[in-house]
Amino acid sequence: MWRAGRVPSWRVTARLCSNKPPTPSCSSSPQSNCSPRPHAEKQRRRRQREEAILSSQRSTAEDEAVTWREKQKIVYAAQTPPGTKKDTSLLLPSSYCPEYVESSWYQWWEKEGFFRPEQHERLSHRVDQTFALCIPPPNVTGTLHLGHALTVAVEDALVRRRRMQGYRVLWVPGCDHAGIATQTVVERRLLRDGGKRRQDFTRKQFLREVWKWKNETGEEIYHQLRRLGASLDWSRACFTMDPGFSRAVTEAFVRLSDSGLIYRSEALVNWSCALESAISDIEPVDCCQVDSQELSGQTMLSVPGYKDKVEFGTMLTFAYPLEGHDGEVAVSTTRPETMLGDVAVAVHPDDPRYQAVHGKHCRHPFTNRLLPIITDSVVDMELGTGAVKVTPAHDHTDFLLSQRHALPRLTVIGGDGTMTPPCGQWLEGVKRFDARQLVVDALVEKRLFRGKQNHAMTLPVCSRSGDIIEPLLKKQWFVSCEEMAKKAIQVVEDGQLEIIPHHYTKTWKNWLSNISDWCISRQLWWGHQIPAYQVEFPNSTAKQEEQWVWGQSEDEARQRAAVKYGVKPEDITLTQDPDVLDTWFSSGLFPFAMLGWPEQTTDLQCFYPSSILETGSDLIFFWVARMVMLGTELTGQLPFKQVLLHSLVRDRHGRKMSKSLGNVIDPLDVIHGVSLERLQEKVKEGNLDPRERLVAMEAQRKDFPKGIPQCGTDALRFALCSHKMQGEDISLSISQVLSCRHFCNKMWQTLKFTLGVLGDNTTPVATLGETSALSSLDRWICSRLYSTVAECEQAFETYELHVVTSALYSFWVHSLCDVYMEHVKPVLLQQEEEAVVHADTEHHVRARQVATSILYHCVSMSLALLSPFMPFITEELWQRLQPFGPGAAAQTPLCLQPYPCSSQLAHWHFPEEERDFQLVQEVMRVARSLRAQCGMTKEKPAMWVVCSPSQAQVLLHFGSAVWTLSRISSLHIYCPHGVDQEELHSIPPPTGSLIGVVDHTCQLHLHIQSGVNIDKRMLLQLSQRRDKIVPKLETILCRVRSPDYLTKVPAHVRQQMDTKTSALQQELKTIEDQLKVLRQTQTTE
Repeated sequence: MWRAGRVPSWRVTARLCSNKPPTPSCSSSPQSNCSPRPHAEKQRRRRQREEAILSSQRSTAEDEAVTWREKQKIVYAAQTPPGTKKDTSLLLPSSYCPEYVESSWYQWWEKEGFFRPEQHERLSHRVDQTFALCIPPPNVTGTLHLGHALTVAVEDALVRRRRMQGYRVLWVPGCDHAGIATQTVVERRLLRDGGKRRQDFTRKQFLREVWKWKNETGEEIYHQLRRLGASLDWSRACFTMDPGFSRAVTEAFVRLSDSGLIYRSEALVNWSCALESAISDIEPVDCCQVDSQELSGQTMLSVPGYKDKVEFGTMLTFAYPLEGHDGEVAVSTTRPETMLGDVAVAVHPDDPRYQAVHGKHCRHPFTNRLLPIITDSVVDMELGTGAVKVTPAHDHTDFLLSQRHALPRLTVIGGDGTMTPPCGQWLEGVKRFDARQLVVDALVEKRLFRGKQNHAMTLPVCSRSGDIIEPLLKKQWFVSCEEMAKKAIQVVEDGQLEIIPHHYTKTWKNWLSNISDWCISRQLWWGHQIPAYQVEFPNSTAKQEEQWVWGQSEDEARQRAAVKYGVKPEDITLTQDPDVLDTWFSSGLFPFAMLGWPEQTTDLQCFYPSSILETGSDLIFFWVARMVMLGTELTGQLPFKQVLLHSLVRDRHGRKMSKSLGNVIDPLDVIHGVSLERLQEKVKEGNLDPRERLVAMEAQRKDFPKGIPQCGTDALRFALCSHKMQGEDISLSISQVLSCRHFCNKMWQTLKFTLGVLGDNTTPVATLGETSALSSLDRWICSRLYSTVAECEQAFETYELHVVTSALYSFWVHSLCDVYMEHVKPVLLQQEEEAVVHADTEHHVRARQVATSILYHCVSMSLALLSPFMPFITEELWQRLQPFGPGAAAQTPLCLQPYPCSSQLAHWHFPEEERDFQLVQEVMRVARSLRAQCGMTKEKPAMWVVCSPSQAQVLLHFGSAVWTLSRISSLHIYCPHGVDQEELHSIPPPTGSLIGVVDHTCQLHLHIQSGVNIDKRMLLQLSQRRDKIVPKLETILCRVRSPDYLTKVPAHVRQQMDTKTSALQQELKTIEDQLKVLRQTQTTE
C-alpha cells in the first residue's frame, strides 16, 4: 500500500460547460482540477524525458553512469546454525565485503527477540516511554522498490534509535490484500495456466485460488524487509485479510452504519467494464486504478475486447429537432453512443441565441422521447454551440444537473460495457464502442449529423485492465466524510496532530474542506465482503424498495431485521451484498486493527495511539487523512500524534519510480548487485506497452552499462537517509550508494587499525568517565565527538536525518581518520625516533594510554551512533571491538546498547579547541597544496607562516599536529605586527617564496630551492585562478562605487562586502607575486 503520486478526476465526454467547478460528486476527487493543463504539463515533461532517453545524444545521466570494477567477494564460511550468534573471533578480512558482513546477524536478532517490545524489561537503561508505529503495508501483489526502501530506512533509523534510548518500542510489519490488483493477477494466472476465467469458478473456489497464490508468493516482501535490516516485530505481523483484522473491518462497518456515517445511495462511479467493478481515481499512481492518456486529437487506440482499434480524440456535432417548431438545437460530444441516455438539453439563461427556446422540447430521433430545454449558468456560452446534451447516468456534471432540475437518469451502458434494452433492439447487447459507429451512421442517415473535428482530451484508462473508464450510475455504499473531515482539520489547527513538513498543513485543510463522500463498494470477490444484507419478506406481494440491515454475522443481521421490521426472524430472507469493501477502508483501520481492536488488548492499551506515522507525501489524502478520520471516529483518539512525510524517489532522468514506467529498482539488486542483462529481463517480464518497454530498457542501458555493483544493505540505507527527505523529490543514483560502500570500507580499515592498537595494549581501556584528554589534539577530537553527538540529537528531534548522516560521516572520515588517527599513529605505533627513545618514560606511556582510550571510545561511540542507519557493519565491528572495552558482556547486541547522548560527554566539550583548530585545518590544506604544486610527494620542507598574533598563538598551541599532518619538517611563525619576533624565535620568510593564502591575514610561504621542479600546470592553475578573481573583484567594486550604495545597502552588508573585497585584493596580489617568483625561477633554471 506504499503508493506514490496521484492523478486528478477525468471526464470522458467533452463538456461545453463553464470552468467554475461544480459541487464535488461522490466519485470525484475534491482535489481535481477541471482544467487539463496541470496534467497536460506533466505529460509534456514526461514525453520530453522519454525523448531524451531515446535520443542518440549522450545525456548527463549517461556521462555520469556508474563506473566500477568487481570487488573480491569474501564469504563468511563458519558453521553458524541459523539464529545463533555469529563468530567474530575469526580473523577480520582484509577489506569490507557486504556479503560477509551481513551474514547471520539478522537471524540472530530475530530469534532472540531483540526487536520485540518485551525486551524492554531486560534493559538496564530502560525508560518508561513508548515508541510505536506501523509500516505502511505494501501490496501483497508486488515487491519493494527504492521508494519503499526509503520508507524502511527512515522508519528503522527512528525505531532503532528509540530502542537504544531505552524506549518500549513496537514496529509492526504488515501487508495489504490489494483487492483489485490481487484479483487481476490471479485471474491472469488462471487464464494463462488453465485457460479459465473467474466466472468459471464459484466464489469460494476462486478465493481458494487467491489464497493459494498468496501463500506461494506473499513472503517475498517480508524477505526484502528482512534483507533491508528492518527491526520489525515479526511475531505481530499483520495481513489485512487475517481473521482478526477482518473482524475489525466488519466492526468498523457496523459501527459507522449504526451512526449513520455509512449509507447506501445511487450515484455515478468510475466503472471498469473489463473488471465489472467500481474503481477509484483518487489514488496514488503506483496503485491508482485510473491512468490518464493525453490525446492531442484523433487517435486510434486498442481497447480490450475489440478486434479493431477505436477512434478517440474527436468531437462530433449533431442536431436535435425542436418539437412543434421549425429549427434545431445542435450539441457536441466525444461519446455519441451516450446520446441514447440524453434526457435534456441545457443552455445558459443569458445566451441570446437560445432565448426563444427556453422551456421548449426537442424530440429524440431514436427513442422518440421529449427532451426539455433547460437553463443553467454552469453552461459555458463560449464553447462549441453553447448547448449541452445532458446524460445524467453517464457524466458527473450531468448528474449534478439532474439533481438541480429533477431530471430522470437513464442508464444505456451496462456494467459489462454493452448497450442496455432502453436503447432499442437495434443496439441492445452491442458493445459500447461498436454502438458508437452505429449511432453516427444512424445520425447521418437521418441527416442530423453536423460534422466532426479533432479535439484534445484526457482519456481515463483502467490501469489494471487497460479498458476505458465508463461513468455509470450504481447503487453503492458511501462513507459520509464532511463531519469527520471537519474534526480532522480541527485537530491539526489545535496542534493535537502535527504534520511535518508543516507546509502540508495548508494542503491538508484545502483537501479536507472540499472532501466528497467516499464510495467504498467494489464489485470484486477478493476482499472483505460487505457485512450488509438485503431484506426480503417471502410472503409479501407488493413490490418492495431495497431494505438493508447489517451485522457482525448473518444471525446478528437477522435479529436486527426482526426488530427493525417487527417480524419473526424465520420470516426473513437475507441476501448478503456480494460486493467487497474498498481496500483503503481496511487500510484506514491499520493503526488500531493491527493491535487487536475492537478488543481491548494489552497491545492496544499500551501502543495506541502510535507515536508517529511516517510515509510518502503522496499518501496524505488517500491513507493518512482516512486513518485520522476513521481512527478518531471509531476509537475516540487520534491514531498517531505526528505525521512525517518524506519526498518521492525519482530515477536519474527525473521520472518517478513506477512499475508502469518500468524504471523501478529492486533494493535487493543494489544490495547484491545485478547484471544489465538481468535488469532488462525484468523489464521484459513486466506488462509494459512496447514504447514504455523501449524507454525503460534504453534508460537502463545508459544508467547501468555494466549492471549495478554489489553495494550492500548498509550503504543503501545510509545513502537513502543522506538525502533531505523533507525537501524536493529525491533523485538517487547508484554512484551515491557506491560512495557509501566506500565509507563502509573506511570504517572497516579504521577498525583494523584500532584492533591492532588494542591488541598490543597491555593496559585496559579506561571508562569514558575516567578518560581525560592530555594533548591539544586529544581535546579537539573529544570535543568534536561531543559536538557531533549534540548535532545528531538536535537533528533527530526534527527528523532531519540527512543532517545526522552528514555529521557522522564528517566526524568519522574528516576528523577521526584524516586528522586524529594520522596524528596519533606515530605515538600509538611507536614509529617516531623520539617515541622509541622515550618509550619507557612515564609521559609517553600515559599519552599512549590516553590516546588508546580516546580512540577506542571514539570508534565505539561512532559505531553506536551509526547503528540505526547501518545495522550490519556496525554490529560486526562493534562485536569485534567490544571485548577490549571496559565491562564487556557476551551475547549483547549493539542494537540494545545505550544510544550516545551529549550529557555523558560533557567533560569532553572544549569549544575553544574546536574553534581554533579550524585555522589549523586551513593551514594544513594550504601546506599540502604548496607541496603538491612543487611536486614534493615525499620531502618534508620547512615553511613560514605570516599571520596575526592571535593566529600565531593557535598555531603554537597545535604545533606538533601542524607539522605531522602538513608533512613539513618545521613551521616558522612570523608576525609583522604586534608581537616580539624573538619570542617566536622566527625571522621573515625568504624572498622569492611560493605563497599560499589561508585568509586575508594569514599566508604560508614555501621557499623554492634550486632543483625543485616547477610544473607548468602550477603556472596554469595560478593564471586560471587569477582570471576568475579579476572579474569577481570588478563586479564587487562596481557595486560598491555605485551612487546609491551607501544609502541603500545596510551597514552589515557593506561590512561583509568590504571584508570580501579586501580578501580578494590580497589573494590577487599574492597570486601575482607567486607568478612572478615562478617565472623568475624558470628563467634562472
